[in-house]
Formats: sequence, structure tokens, C-alpha cells
Amino acid sequence: MPQPSHQTVTLRRGKHASPDRGACVVELASMLGGDRFSDHPPSVCPVIAGFLRGYNDLMPEQDLPELYAIAPRIVGSAAPRWVKRERARRLIEWSREPEGRGRRRRFYVRFETWDLIALPAVKAALRLDPGRRRVAVARLVDELVAIGRPPAGEGAVPAPERTAAEPEVGARM
Repeated sequence: MPQPSHQTVTLRRGKHASPDRGACVVELASMLGGDRFSDHPPSVCPVIAGFLRGYNDLMPEQDLPELYAIAPRIVGSAAPRWVKRERARRLIEWSREPEGRGRRRRFYVRFETWDLIALPAVKAALRLDPGRRRVAVARLVDELVAIGRPPAGEGAVPAPERTAAEPEVGARM
């Protein structure tokens, strides 16, 4: 029997020795990223992975399939230390105000035990009703991945400015 691929693996709670026993969302991300099968893949930010491991393991079993859409979002999210700290700060902030509304607070995070930092955010996510939770967690993961990345368009070659003598593209002459 062939070993499951990222397309056929079943999402389950906990850590798994191989994909034939299932995978958590972070293990699925390791498969998608081409890493060795692991719940600590080098291509995924440990802060985001810590949050998602806890979320995966504590959410209701019937809701696990919603995590299939999250796994590809976190591949390639590994980042420098300062980005991990900013992501950890955001998780702490989010756990106090689940949808990210409210005033911004400053936190100094010295820990590197990302799973412990993520636990309050996991609990805050699980307190939300399932429909709202799915959207809120997806937004949070997207926000965490975006921390430390250049804004869209930055680094792109700017379009040349048009002079008054040049017609607008599509303009009739």
C-alpha cells in the first residue's frame, strides 16, 4: 500500500510518525514544503507552527478538515528572530482580543517556547463559534505570515510615468 501524499493524508490530532498514521496541519505543511515529515519543519515559522499545533490538537475532531486550507499558507513562513518576536506579540495581542480589534499594546517577548506563547491564542480561537472561528483563524494566520514580508508591490518595478503627449493605453486617437 503506497504511503499517503499531501493530497490523500488524513488530518488528525497529535504528532505522527509517518503520514500513513495521519498528519497534523503542520506535518501536512512539511509535506507541501518538501521538508522531512515533521511537526517542526524548517520552512515553517515556529511561532505559527506552535499556534497551529495547539489549535489542531484541541479543536473538535469534526472541524479538523478546515485546516487543509491553512497548511499551504504557512509553507515558507520561516523568518528571522525579530519577525518571530513580532508574530509572538501579535498572537498574545490576538488572544486578548480574538478578532484583533482594540488598541495596540506593546509586549516584550523573551521566550522561545513558542507553543506556550501560542496557547492563550489557541484557547481564544476555540472559544469562538465554529463559523466565526474558521474565518478568524484564517485571517490571523494570513496576518502572521505577512509580518516581516514586504508589502505587495514593494520591490516591483514602477510603471513609467506618462507624459501629456503620450495617449493613455486604450485611448482612441
